[in-house]
Amino acid sequence: MTALDVRVQQGFIAAGIPAELVKELLEAFAEAKRRFYRDDLRPSEIEGARFSEAVFRILEWATTQQYTPLGGNLPKIPTLMGKLEQATASPESVRFHIPRTLRLIYDVRNKRDVAHLGDGIDPNRQDATMVVRNMEWVLSELVRLHHNVSATEAHGIIADLVSKDIPLIQVFDGFPRVLKQLKASDHMLALLYWRGVEGATFTELHSWARAAMRANLKRTLNTLDAKDLIHLNGDRHVLTNLGERDVEQRKLLEPQ
Repeated sequence: MTALDVRVQQGFIAAGIPAELVKELLEAFAEAKRRFYRDDLRPSEIEGARFSEAVFRILEWATTQQYTPLGGNLPKIPTLMGKLEQATASPESVRFHIPRTLRLIYDVRNKRDVAHLGDGIDPNRQDATMVVRNMEWVLSELVRLHHNVSATEAHGIIADLVSKDIPLIQVFDGFPRVLKQLKASDHMLALLYWRGVEGATFTELHSWARAAMRANLKRTLNTLDAKDLIHLNGDRHVLTNLGERDVEQRKLLEPQ
C-alpha cells in the first residue's frame, strides 16, 4: 500500500467509518481500475456493483450510525434511496447525488443487455468508462466529505490514487519497474503518469530510468516539455493534460 493509499484509508477511518467498509470500498475501486486498464471490461461493471454496495453501506452508517453487515443483503435500491432522502440533517450529496450516481452504476450493471442490441456496437468500453468515471467522482465526494478537504484537493487525491494503479508499473520497495521496453521519452511519460499530480524530480526520474537512458535524460525531458506533454513545476516534472491523453490514446500503460 502506497503512502497515498494509507492517507486515504486513514482519513476515512479517522472520520469514524468502519474499517471493514473502508477496506471493501478501496479494494473494489482498485480492482475495477486495474481491470479497466487491461481492457477487462465486463468485470469493471461487476466491481462497480461491489463498489456501490460498499458506498451504500457507508451512506447507511453516515446517516444512522448503522449499516447492513457485509455478506448480508442490502435493501432494494429504491428503498435505500428513499431512506437516504429522508436524512434531512445530512448533506445533499449523501441524500441525493451519490445515491443517484450509484443507481446509474447499478442500472448499467444489471439492465444493459448486450445480446439484444441491434446496432452491432459492443457497448462494453462505453459502459465501463462511464462506470469507472462515476466511481472516481463518488470516491472524490467521500474524500471531500470525510477528509475535511476542498473538492479540488479531493479530486487531486483521487487523481493521484488512480494514476498509481496501472498494470505497466510494478513497485519494489519504492522503485517503479516499468514492465515493458519503451523508448526513453515514453518511459518518462509512463513514470510521470504513475506519479500523477505529485510529479517527480529530475533526480527521481534519473534513478528510475534504465541505464542507457540516463546520459541524455535532460534532453529527453526538454523535448517532452517542448511538445507540451510535461511541465516543470518548480523542481518537479508533471504530466500535462495533453501528456495524459497521449499516454492513454497510445496505450502505453499496457504491459507486454
